[in-house]
Amino acid sequence: MLRPWRHIERRKSRQIMVGDVPVGGDAPIAVQSMTNTPTDDAAATIAQIKALEEAGADIVRVSCPDAASTKALKEIVNAVHVPIVADIHFHYARALEAADAGAACLRINPGNIGDDSRVAEVVAAAKANGCSMRIGVNAGSLEKNLLDQYGEPCPDAMVDSALYHVGLLEKHGFDQYKISVKASDVFMSVAAYQKLADAVDCPLHIGITEAGGLMSGTVKSSIGLGNLLWSGIGDTIRVSLSSDPVDEVKVGFEMLKSLGLRHRGVTIISCPSCARQGFNVIKAVEELESRLAHIAEPITLSIIGCVVNGPGEARETDIGFTGGGSDAGMVYLAGRPDHKKPHDEMVDHLVALVEDKAAELAAQKQSEGN
Repeated sequence: MLRPWRHIERRKSRQIMVGDVPVGGDAPIAVQSMTNTPTDDAAATIAQIKALEEAGADIVRVSCPDAASTKALKEIVNAVHVPIVADIHFHYARALEAADAGAACLRINPGNIGDDSRVAEVVAAAKANGCSMRIGVNAGSLEKNLLDQYGEPCPDAMVDSALYHVGLLEKHGFDQYKISVKASDVFMSVAAYQKLADAVDCPLHIGITEAGGLMSGTVKSSIGLGNLLWSGIGDTIRVSLSSDPVDEVKVGFEMLKSLGLRHRGVTIISCPSCARQGFNVIKAVEELESRLAHIAEPITLSIIGCVVNGPGEARETDIGFTGGGSDAGMVYLAGRPDHKKPHDEMVDHLVALVEDKAAELAAQKQSEGN
């Protein structure tokens, strides 16, 4: 069914590649995170990246503050499957080393690494190694001349900074870049991205930086990034949380799923519960979320405590359960009532149904691929 009110028209941008992941154009919005292990501890960093891969991360960034980190980068890149972005701040030599070590992208501000000859060296290394770049502007580290000009961090200053760095790259014939203009202030971030979106045609990496802990950071990021995504802005996304990096990926996908921009894993539609509930909805949903976290195929599951809204929600989902009387509820398949199940057996039963549905979808995808 065509529902025009659900459609988001994404901003048109040119496409670049981050390793084998297309970013921009008509490519899916990429979800990324960043490791928080010491990069020179290759084993710990590899383990964390593998956890991020399992959660569905498309791209992972690692910080490369010193030569020991870029030395470990080659081992890290060779041990994982996702493209790795090397985070470079001031020392141009780290960028050269990271490009040679196999980084798929360099997160760098060209103006921070020295004179024009050093920018030329980094561009040459990126071209030689097939690296793209991300120009990463942050409200907390704007150039002194811009702070003098504007008096304080603001959207105009952030965009001016981004365009200055763009000019340095394009002077050397390099156009394989994306840009971010992040601030911890939601209003500033959104305004900066809106202004930047009109000024450039490259992909935009969006995020609210230093957003906070799991709860507060998720809310803050959802407000800021939700505004941008709703208006079609954003080609790759990171939710910055003071939490396990895997949480960033999970929250990022939930944001995109809620807007119909990505579909991965089980989407659970559940009621907040009330005195009408036939079973403990909150406990059941917590257990289902935990036991179904490994599912990658897009499946919708409704868990409603009573028959007031249950049948209507179940009509819109792949699998549903509605609590009823006599300690049993109705199981819905493909939107239709199918069979009853006791409340105390529902979680195990629903997990089995979802896993069977996921296996069916995976087999179908493989068949279509062949």
